[in-house]
Parts: sequence; structure tokens; C-alpha cells
Amino acid sequence: MENGVHYRTCHLCEAMCGVAIEVNNGKITSIKGDDQDPLSQGHICPKAVALQDLHEDRERLKKPIRKTAQGWEELSWEDAFDLVAEKLHGIRKTYGRNSIGVYLGNPNVHNHGALMTTMPFLRAIGTQNRFSATSNDQLPHMLASLEMFGHQILFPIPDIDHTDLFICIGGNPMASNGSLMTVPDIRGRLKALRQRGGKLVVIDPRRTETARLADDFHFIRPGTDAFLLMAMVHTLFEENLVDPGAAERLVKDVDLLRLAALSFSPEAVTRHTGIEAEAIRQLARQLAKTPRAALYTRMGTSTQAFGGTTTWLAYCLNILTGKLDIPGGVLFTQPAVDLVALGAMSGQRGHFGKRHSRVRGLPEFAGEYPASTMADEMLTPGEGQVRAFVTVAGNPVLSSPNGQRLESALEGLDFMVSVDYYLNETTRHADVILPPTAALERSHYDLIFSQFAVRNVAKYSEALFPAADDARHDWQILLELAHRLEQQRKGGRLPLRSEMGWRAFKKLGPDPILDLLLRTGPYGADAGPVRPFAQTAIELVMDILPERNPLKGLARLSPLNRRWDELPKGLSLSALKAAPHGIDLGPLQPALPERLFTRDGLIQMAPRRYLADVERMQATLESAPADGLLLIGRRHVRSNNSWMHNSQRLVKGKGRCTLLIHPDDASKRALNPGDHAEVSVQGRYVVIPVEITEDIMPGVVSIPHGWGHHRSGTGQSVASSHAGVSINDLLDDALVDPVSGTSVLNGQAVDVRVWQPEPQQKQA
Repeated sequence: MENGVHYRTCHLCEAMCGVAIEVNNGKITSIKGDDQDPLSQGHICPKAVALQDLHEDRERLKKPIRKTAQGWEELSWEDAFDLVAEKLHGIRKTYGRNSIGVYLGNPNVHNHGALMTTMPFLRAIGTQNRFSATSNDQLPHMLASLEMFGHQILFPIPDIDHTDLFICIGGNPMASNGSLMTVPDIRGRLKALRQRGGKLVVIDPRRTETARLADDFHFIRPGTDAFLLMAMVHTLFEENLVDPGAAERLVKDVDLLRLAALSFSPEAVTRHTGIEAEAIRQLARQLAKTPRAALYTRMGTSTQAFGGTTTWLAYCLNILTGKLDIPGGVLFTQPAVDLVALGAMSGQRGHFGKRHSRVRGLPEFAGEYPASTMADEMLTPGEGQVRAFVTVAGNPVLSSPNGQRLESALEGLDFMVSVDYYLNETTRHADVILPPTAALERSHYDLIFSQFAVRNVAKYSEALFPAADDARHDWQILLELAHRLEQQRKGGRLPLRSEMGWRAFKKLGPDPILDLLLRTGPYGADAGPVRPFAQTAIELVMDILPERNPLKGLARLSPLNRRWDELPKGLSLSALKAAPHGIDLGPLQPALPERLFTRDGLIQMAPRRYLADVERMQATLESAPADGLLLIGRRHVRSNNSWMHNSQRLVKGKGRCTLLIHPDDASKRALNPGDHAEVSVQGRYVVIPVEITEDIMPGVVSIPHGWGHHRSGTGQSVASSHAGVSINDLLDDALVDPVSGTSVLNGQAVDVRVWQPEPQQKQA
């Protein structure tokens, strides 16, 4: 690697910040923000400097290892691939294809190579027992997008750079840099919002880092956001404030929504939400009467008992008040690689409930079962029991509910393999670990988060450091395993054409495919002087072919389609390599009705699965609010789930894994600053330092997500020395949102008391 400054996109969270990495004699000497990046404009968060730590971590695995009676031992890639393929094929042949389970972790969506090779890998395994972090995270947003707009990743994104009112419910973009809203430098953008006379409103059970910047803040009881939003819908109809504006001719079944909201007046929901009726009415009025406004919800509203219905209602409120598809409201992106249109063209808009899990009958979403039922499928005997398990860049022991039960399930497997470069709380249970290259050793393009950015951009990063000769990228690992499993399934040989296809794919890798997608997308090649003739041919194809013909889909997406005439052209991989800071493709623009993928071309305002859930809401409304303390998670800007705690510079300083509790609740339990509390539920418990603060709502306690590194047998010494506790060791994996199948990570009831050490612990 040449000495000097190299420009790259940080891959550690959703924000896609540009970084300037200085290298001298093969070593990183500084990491700073890239002032010329069109999206982040010089901003970085503390995580960016940990790119160096992750790359240089001596505990990062670099060669395959297998578990033996004497401990872990290295083996060659060839032997590792042979062993894994043989074991998986043998289990599949003996017990059936569903005897193998697969879990995909969040880092996969930050990696275009892994994304492109996941599907052939999954097809080669052939199992229906697929799981991912989706059902512990954003599934309600994907379901609402599928039900209302016809596509699972067609998300309405707040146009935060042009809005005058930003209502944030259950989200903390100051810590996350946005989530399903790729927004670097949220502090600067919120400052600009106020400088133009705008307003920030935050609603949360905790006064978060974002809430501290708010003009208005309201505490809300965990799990009651659906009642708040339904009361706001009620107010809009009651006060004749409904006006879908630009989307009016596209909305369907608005009257059904009005009927659903009839009994949810602000007065009726106050007891449950903790928000006064007049404050709820004022929120609805503000949203309706501010021409450029956006309502945004995120993790706190998604991962709760009413997560699916809450997200649907948030979408409805933006639509009912005319904020959909207008500048300053919520808009759909037009990325360079349009995964929404490409998916629709191939018939992959998404699906829900096509089949149900074996043990608990939970619905699949996009081919995946809820992560909360992974342990059930491993522990319950019978046909289809998971006996072998594959994890790819995931640590579900710390990120899924009831991690201790999942640990027990993993221990009982016949075989487990992990594609991961850390020996962590999950991979320690594997028989074989296949470590991919580090992120700085491979190229990078954000296929997913470009779909959610607050501004359309395209950025490509070449590998900063060469991979070792004996290293494998994750896409190479997945393709090699898929190839060998296909060979095993076919008796050791594949047809010549199939064999040549696999070899070509493995030789080319993801970047030529990325180049093709860029060139044929809306910002792609310009045909020059023959452009008018090419456009006429495109129009003929679109007129002649049936609606669902793939060629018509390609023609619609082509840069020669007159629909894209106003967009910049000439985008390709070589163009991005020549623009190391990235290319600005412009602000978000209105895109309806062309962007809808519903069968009738209309926005479905009252999908039946949400209307059916109103009965459950009504029953909850008529019951008394739950007694005791309700548990919520939280996130810190120096952390992202469980995998960045082996960086000393990210974990140093004051301990962040603490129990936040309100002074009134602490006093009732005789808890004082510096004490340790025992937090328990149904016999499960953790012991955690107490932090008493008025920033948490009375009746609520908070433990951060992603900790719990006290487990033995891991290979992360820094993380182990800052172990913390796992909130997921407390959470009940039997609790899911029945509408979406999402894990209930917020709002479960817990007991809290002063921790009393055992006598021998006192002596120690």
C-alpha cells in the first residue's frame, strides 16, 4: 500500500461517513473525516478511529481453526472446506435439508461481497430454518413497507435537511447516526434545522442524547407507542386535519383507519402512555399544520409487543398529514444500484407468512423465521430439528433474547461452523471457524444503506491493504462452501455448464457485478449521439412486453429511460474509482406513483393484519397498566451491538454497562449510587452497577445492548476485561410481537433489588 492519504467509507454503522486514512510504511498513522465527502462532509464519530484497532487486532483470527479435545488448532483452508462440506452434507443427507440452520448477523449488510453471495450459499444449503438479526431489529418497518407500498425495503426516509419539524419516537440518532435513515452528522443537521426556525420533538422512556437537544420532550411508557400514535390519528380525524396532499389520489381505505381509531381518544390512552391528552392533541396538530414535517420511529418502537402496529401507524400519520413524497417530509431514495426495482423485477418484493416455524408456528418473513425461536428449533426433537448450525458474522448469544438458553441449544448440536474473525460468545460453540479478511483488506460499496440515505450518493472504496496470500474474503468462503455442497448433493460432480459458472463467479468476484449494476442503473451509461434512438427502442420494449416480463423491468430501470433524463449520467465502477470522495447524486425527490409496487398501484392504508391487531390494543387499553419496572435497552455512540468491544479506545473510560434507574424507584429499593443491583425475571438474573438519574422515566430501567463478555472460552481479552452484562440474558424469548414476529426487547417487566453477595463472595 502506497504511503499517503486514502479515502474510504466507514462501514461500522449505517451512516456511511467518509474517512481519510493516512498510511505510512504499511501502518495507519491517522484517521480523520473526509471534508470532501458529499454526504458526511468531514464528520466522523468515535467509532471511525477503531477501524485501525479492528484491522490490527492481534486476536483477530486469520486462519481456519477447529475445536479438538486439546483445544483449538489451525488447519488449512482446503481441509477446512472439505471438513465443513462433508459434515453439513452428511447431516443433511441423514436428517433432511431443514436439519441445518443458518444465522446471518448485521455486518453482512455492510458488505457488498457477502450480500451478493449469500443467496447462492443459502440455495446450496437448501434449508428453511433461516434466521437473521432482522427480527431483532427492523422487521416491522420492512413489513409495513411491504403491506403499504408493495416492497419490503421501500422505506420512506425523513428529508431532515429540509424539514421544519422532526418528531423522533423511540430513536436516538445522536448515538446511532441514524437507523433506516443514513444520516451522518445528525448534530449538525439538527442545528441547521433550528437555525432555519425548525423544531425537534423527541418521545422516549429515556431522555436520550438526542432528547437533550430537543425543543420538546415527552416521556412515554415502554410498549405504548401504538396507543399514542392511534390517539394522534384519532385527533386528525376528529379535528378535520386529514389531508394526504400529494398522495391523496393514491391512498386507499382511509375510512377503515378512521373507524379503527374511534375509541382511542387522547384521554383514553393517557393512563397507559403517561402523556397528557392535550400534549397528544398538540403533537397531532403540529404534524398536520407544519407544511414540511417528518415523523420518525425506530428501535424502541420496533422491538416491542406492538412493534408492527406502531410502525404502520407512524407511516399512516405521515401520509394522513400530507408529508409523504414531498421535500421536507418523507421521501423514497433513488440510489445508483436500485435494489428495490431490481428485486421487484425478479419477483422479490418480499413475502410474509408463507410458512410457519415447526415448534411455535411463527410466521416467516422473506424466508426467515424469527430469531426468538432458534433455540426451540434446536432443542425440540422431531423431523426438521436443527442439528447443524451456520453463523455468518453474527453473535446471537448476545443479540437475541434468552441468550443462556440459546447457548445450551448450541452446545447440543451435532456440528456448527462460523464464518467470523473473532472467537466470541457464539462462535466459541463452533466446531470450525472460517475467518474472512478484515474490512480494510477488501473493497467496499454500501448496497443497502445507500437505499436509506438522506441524500442520494454513490461511494466506492478500494481495498486499503492487500490480503495475505493465505487469506479468504467472506464472499470467497461462502462461494466455496456453496460450490462444494452442490458437488456433494450431485454425487461429487456438477454438469459442465454449472461447474464453469461456479468457477467464473469465484474468479470474478463481486466488483464486476457491481460495475454492471452501476452501468445499467438510472445514473449509468449515456448512449451519446444515438441516445434518442435508444430511448425510442426502450419505449417500444416497454409498450410491447407484458407488465411482469423481466426485460420490461430492465428497460424501466435503464439509464436510457426518459424518466431518468434529469439525473446525472455516466456512473460506473471506474467513474467511482476516479472520484475517491464519492459522487453526489442529488437530494431526495418526489417519486410517486412510479415508486409503488402494490398490485393496484395504491397505498394500502388499512392492511387487514393491522386492523386485526386493534382488538388486542383495545383489550390492553381496557386493562390496568402493568405494575413494576419495565426494561428497555440503549445504545452508545462508541458501540455497535456486540462486536466492537475489543477496541481499547472504544471501551476505555467510565463504565457504560450500568442500570439506569429513576431516583424514586431507587429509593423504594434502597439503592444508592455505587451499589450493584440484581435484575431478575423468571429465575434469570444479572448483577449490574447502578446509575441513578432523572433522565429515565419513573417505572422504567435501562441496560445497554451488546455486552455480556464474561463467558469463558472467548478470544477477546479487551472485551472480557470490560465484560458488562447481557440484557438478553434477562429477556424472554417466548415473547414476540404477534403481528410481525419481532422479538420483544423493550417493555418486559423485571424485578430489581440491592445485590447481596454470598458469604464466600464477601470474603473474596
